[in-house]
Amino acid sequence: MSGSAALEYGFPSTHSTNAVSVAVYALFTLNHPSSTVSPTTKILLEILSYTYATSIIIGRVYCGMHGIFDVFVGSVLGAALSVLECLYVNEFDNFIQEGSFKALSIVILIICVLVRIHPEPADDCPCFDDSVAFAGVLCGIEIGNWHYAQSPLSWDFPVPATVPFHLEVLGWPKTIIRICVGVLCIVAWRSVMKMVLLKVLPPIFRIVERLGLSLPRRFFKQASEYDNVPSHLKTDNIMPSVSEFPNLFSSIRHPRRSRSISIGPQSEADAYEALAFRDRKRRESISSIGGTSLSWNSNVKQDGNTKDYFKHTKTSSQPTGTSTAIFLPQGKPTIDTSGSQNWSNTSVFTPLTPGDTAGNANGYARTPSQIRRQDEREEKEIFSKLVKRRVRYDVEVITKMIVYSGIAWLAVEGNPILFHYLGLGLDGVPIS
Repeated sequence: MSGSAALEYGFPSTHSTNAVSVAVYALFTLNHPSSTVSPTTKILLEILSYTYATSIIIGRVYCGMHGIFDVFVGSVLGAALSVLECLYVNEFDNFIQEGSFKALSIVILIICVLVRIHPEPADDCPCFDDSVAFAGVLCGIEIGNWHYAQSPLSWDFPVPATVPFHLEVLGWPKTIIRICVGVLCIVAWRSVMKMVLLKVLPPIFRIVERLGLSLPRRFFKQASEYDNVPSHLKTDNIMPSVSEFPNLFSSIRHPRRSRSISIGPQSEADAYEALAFRDRKRRESISSIGGTSLSWNSNVKQDGNTKDYFKHTKTSSQPTGTSTAIFLPQGKPTIDTSGSQNWSNTSVFTPLTPGDTAGNANGYARTPSQIRRQDEREEKEIFSKLVKRRVRYDVEVITKMIVYSGIAWLAVEGNPILFHYLGLGLDGVPIS
């Protein structure tokens, strides 16, 4: 695995962590004494769990995204977290739901600290945004469960803070209305709060920055470097906005019309990976040439005949500091160096590509300086084709945290309370 891939895909492998944690949780649930799954179904689901985790782990190594040690530690971490969840989930829930506000504050503080110390990737990838959204949802769930568990509207069975629901009592009409009202509340919250926070937070961040308390992060512009956040800014790549719903439905009806194919490097890490692959192929070509040396014959006329362009010499080893031309599949010659940067008087070249004419400058092996210039042009072309990074603002992190915390709170407490007062809920007593 190259160094650029190691920058983009870090240690440990979170894909392996997630896959193993899901598989272990599924296996624990299937083998729990309270499980009512039939033996045949149980075996099939166990095989599916093993296959899922194994395919993810092997796939990360096969695709060159991680090394063996990355996926090993990621798998151990996932298994350990899942075991802790299965063994101590009731104790943790009781600690939150039956504890004081101090216990809840400690959990929220730990989540915020983890967001702050999140590693900075080599690229402006969405992994940090995903982590912030996940942390926000976790905060909202814990706050909602803690408060809703103390409400007379919640059920204590099967677990505290259970939302009262019974399809046979409510019926399908009320159930559908509950779903529509709940979704509308979440969409309205997201649209309004994101707009308000992006307007209100920049002045606050500037004051914090002047006090020397700002915590700058890579790829994010600090509040002192901009006046305001554009209203049309697309700050969320996780949940689509209301204006994007028509295009989303259209892409579902006509998937081929909106389907795009990405060709070539898509990020800086991809570009460095492509350049590293090019250099590695050159070194392999040089080593495969071995001791064969082809020198330039300056006495040949440029008449299009490639027969005597080079004189062939068999040497025991390739001279130090010489260069070798390598013809890629497209027939474009490039040169790589071996040894020091001090070029010898005689350069070693491979013959011309078939079909080149004498009048074509590419028909001759080039000097090291020409090759370096071509390499610079290739690198500039690769990086120029990358998608330009949009400007990211420091207030987006807090905005995303608050918005997704509110979404989770609405799901576990806000909407159920609203349903109760709209006549769409049930009494706070379980129905037998």
